[in-house]
Parts: sequence; structure tokens; C-alpha cells
Amino acid sequence: SIRCDGLETKNSSLINTMKRYYTRVCNFYYGKESELLVNKKKAIPLNGNKKLSFDHVEIISRISKKILHIKKIKSLEKSLKKQIISDLKKIRHKQKNFANLNFLKIPNIMGVLNLTPDSFSDGGKFNKENNGLKHALEMFNSGANIIDVGGESTRPGSKAINEKLEWKRIEKFIKSTKNNIPISLDTRKSEIMKKGIKFGVKIINDVSGLNYDSETISVLKKYKVPFVIQHSQGTPENMQNKPFYKNELLEIYDFFEQKINFLKSIGIRHNNILIDPGIGFGKNLKHNMNLIRNISIFHSLGLPILVGNSKKRFIKDISGKNDTKNRIGGTVASSIYLMMQGVQILRVHDVNELIQGVKVFKELINQ
Repeated sequence: SIRCDGLETKNSSLINTMKRYYTRVCNFYYGKESELLVNKKKAIPLNGNKKLSFDHVEIISRISKKILHIKKIKSLEKSLKKQIISDLKKIRHKQKNFANLNFLKIPNIMGVLNLTPDSFSDGGKFNKENNGLKHALEMFNSGANIIDVGGESTRPGSKAINEKLEWKRIEKFIKSTKNNIPISLDTRKSEIMKKGIKFGVKIINDVSGLNYDSETISVLKKYKVPFVIQHSQGTPENMQNKPFYKNELLEIYDFFEQKINFLKSIGIRHNNILIDPGIGFGKNLKHNMNLIRNISIFHSLGLPILVGNSKKRFIKDISGKNDTKNRIGGTVASSIYLMMQGVQILRVHDVNELIQGVKVFKELINQ
């Protein structure tokens, strides 16, 4: 198992006086060990998945943290206990599958396809002739559940392009893959979304957190299509100019909670929604590491978690002289950590290599 970050504390006075607190499940078990503990009622399955469970929670506020075993929840103050039990109900609830994603199979893989000349890792590589379709088929045949296609780069420092150019870059691909490969559409623009939905796009992935285009939410409500809520501070053009948070983990949690409540209030009733903390989107190394280490806090929102960790700058910052162009080592290492925290979907470029790493890890841990 991966242990909780920190030790269980005996002083519960701080916890009892919290006005706003958050529940992070931790101390996960995987595979056969997990099934054994769940069957003995010594661990709680994540989203009904006996092969991934936990037996501790961390209660977090802006002034304190407390880690305790699930058996000690019953000894907490009444109102706090009620809230944690409510959070745990959402955390253990089996999630409904959608868009070719199976939430009892962790991780699901979202393969990245950038049909752009300027994306940070593969700009210009797949946007000519039929290279994009060929690569998408390779990723899907290697085991990707869905392919995330984009026609506008949102790398740090990039500028927005007009929707005609964005659609021109992806139109041929979107039309040629209709009903053959499950597609997620990476766009911030409502008109692109509508066109993509017309040709069978399964998920809308808007890196702006649905904030870039005022018509986006109306489109999502009208077509009832699954979508991603991603957190981003600023725009791609300026997001890495000294990003600042008082508490990135809790501020991003609050962002999701408020956005979800708003969407429900305006009539989006379905739960076919993914949440993505937006690694590298308005975050420095400290922010990214804190989010990855504590990613399991977002399970208490009751929605599947998507993380795009592939080839990101944090790998370069950590590896230093050992950085490489593809950053496959750092991507696989962080992906397996995220998988062990129950992250349901990983958005990656090197699908075959990641699935290879996951298969070997699962075989080792199941013995």
C-alpha cells in the first residue's frame, strides 16, 4: 500500500473546531491484498471497486490536518462524523460508466492527439496527411479507451486562434473517425463543440473550466454530452507568469465544488462529468506536486478524476540533468502513483509505453 502522508495525530481539538474541512481518503491497497481487506471489512472500496481500497482518511482545514483510521470516525464529534460519513458515501458509490470509460478498470487511458503545429510536445507531428488518424488508431489498438483530439495549442505562452482555423485542423479527422474510435474533443469554443457533437464526439474537454466561451454551458446543457471540468488559473498566454495560491489544494477543490453546484442549479442533471485539477495550467512545481500527492481529496466530490501528467514541466524540474524529450520515465512513474491514489483516467501521449508499465506493475503487486 501507499501510506498516508503524515502520522495519525491524537489531538482532535483542532478538528472539532473546524468551520470548513475536507475529507481525503488515503492509505490505499491494490489488487488481491485490497480484495482480502475489503472482504474482511478492514478497508473501504473506492467506487465499489474491491481491487482498490483504503483504510484511513485525512481531515483537512486551512489551519490543521488529522489522519485517522476509518474505525475511529465513529468517535468524532457528531456533526463532523456526519459529514465524513456523507463524504464516504460518495467516495464508495459505484460510478456509472460512460464514453467507453470503465470506472472499475483503473486506470482508463485517454490518448492525446494534437493536430496543431505548435503544441509543446508533438506540435507538427500528426497534423499532416493521415498521420493523425494513423496515430489515433495505434493508440486505440494499444488499449486507449478514448482519444482526445485538439486543434488549438494551450501550452504555456500560446495564443488563441480563430474557430475557423481550429475546425479546419480537426474537421477531416473528426469526420473520418465517426463511430470508429471514441473521441474526446479538446476545445474552449462552443461552435467547435457543437460541430464535434454532430459527428459523434463522446466528451467535451475544455481546459478553461467552461469559462472561456459564455455559450459553452448552454451547449453542454442542450446536448447532455459528458464533459471535463478542468481547473486553470489565467489563460495559456499568461498562466505561468508567477501563479499564486494561498492553498492550491483547497482552492481548487472549492472551484470544483462551486462549479458543480452551479451546473446542477441551471439544469445539468447528469453526472457524466470528469474533474481535472489541470497540472501545469497556472501552477508551479510546488503546486503541481501538492496536487499530485494529495489527488485523492477530489474523490469526495463524487466524480471521476482525470489527470494530464504526461510529459509535463514538473518532470523536467524534478529530473534535472536526466530530463529527456519524451519524459516517458517521469510520466510512467507519476501515472502509477496516480493510479494508486484511485485516479480513474490518465491523459497521456505514449499510450503503449504507459500500458506496458501498468501491466507489469499490476502483475507484480498481485502476486
